Amino acid sequence: MDEGLTLTPTLAIVAASIAAIILCLWLERRPHEFGKLRFPTTPFLFIAILVIVLMAAHLLTLSGAPVHHAAY
Repeated sequence: MDEGLTLTPTLAIVAASIAAIILCLWLERRPHEFGKLRFPTTPFLFIAILVIVLMAAHLLTLSGAPVHHAAY
């Protein structure tokens, strides 16, 4: 039976997202060289932060935290 996304891949995704944030912040803080185009890092920062938030929620469900569904 397929277990889905377990703890090890989830933590690997979080680590990769943190590494991507560090790389993007480093690229963003480099001095600007006149006449050279810069790599747009802001969208990748937002995506990496979103992935970390989603993986944090997934880690909570893996740890056995109760999931409350809104009653409509």
